[in-house]
Amino acid sequence: MTAATPRPDILCLTMNPSVDLATETESVVPTHKLRCGDTLHDAGGGGVNVARVLTRLGGHCLSICPTGGSSGQWLQRRMREEGLESVFLPIADETRVSFTVHEHSTGAEFRFVMPGPHLSEAEWQDALRHVEGLHPFPDIVVASGSLPPGAPVDFYARLARLCRTRGARMLLDTSGPSLAAALAEGVYLFKPNLKELAELAGRPLETADQWQAAARQLVNDGKAEVVALTLGHLGALLVTRDAMWSAPPLDVPVSSAVGAGDSFVGALVWALQQGQPLEQAFGWGIAAGTATLLSAGTAQCRPDDVRRLQALVQVSAVGA
Repeated sequence: MTAATPRPDILCLTMNPSVDLATETESVVPTHKLRCGDTLHDAGGGGVNVARVLTRLGGHCLSICPTGGSSGQWLQRRMREEGLESVFLPIADETRVSFTVHEHSTGAEFRFVMPGPHLSEAEWQDALRHVEGLHPFPDIVVASGSLPPGAPVDFYARLARLCRTRGARMLLDTSGPSLAAALAEGVYLFKPNLKELAELAGRPLETADQWQAAARQLVNDGKAEVVALTLGHLGALLVTRDAMWSAPPLDVPVSSAVGAGDSFVGALVWALQQGQPLEQAFGWGIAAGTATLLSAGTAQCRPDDVRRLQALVQVSAVGA
């Protein structure tokens, strides 16, 4: 744990952080040894990536994550090297290692994501207690990434209730059963991709009218005040109770899509921290998500690219 817990206005909680490896090979085939190129190592996990981007853009946040074993020690060192103000909660099991392989022959990207360490009840309860004990309580709580084995399905729902009682805004970026449970409690902002939104809606979403209606339904049902839908090559959509904005994609060469969604959230939160209105923050998120496509492996976006691309983002009101 860091010597002193800072007092941030933004908290990035990562319950399942990882050491992310990225490499490349000519072709991914079964049985044969695959000779790989140099390996990139980065701190990873949803909330960690959000914190990396927010910090690179000049913002400040506190990161909290459970870590264990030698991989957990490496993660702690790398996060400190990147200037991330962090609290590391000790766990018995080893922090996970995930890896991405770029295939030269096709340009395809293979992502191997491990389930993560098994958290005991005492360990996941400790994370909730630590968040609850923050004084002052953060204005924005970013809960991003998967839950590790052992954490209850309603973990993010418990966090949502805590945020509501403390008057904090919770930004949620996750999937699976824990997502539905958290949305039942209600959050400030939910950032799905199209696949995640379709799973929640229980039907295919093949047209703009369909995904706009699905996002609007989440807002009308009180599950999220804001839905920020990332659509990959189709752009992005921002929905509130009173308005809807869309932005077309920016045309850039793609090196890797790893972490683009996390970069989107990181820049959006950074812009909110600077006091920018939501629709402008949305534009910064699009710029950062696009900038990450330019970086190889798990490197995340470069601030100069984000600022350059932000000037090209075109956000417009839907139906205006």
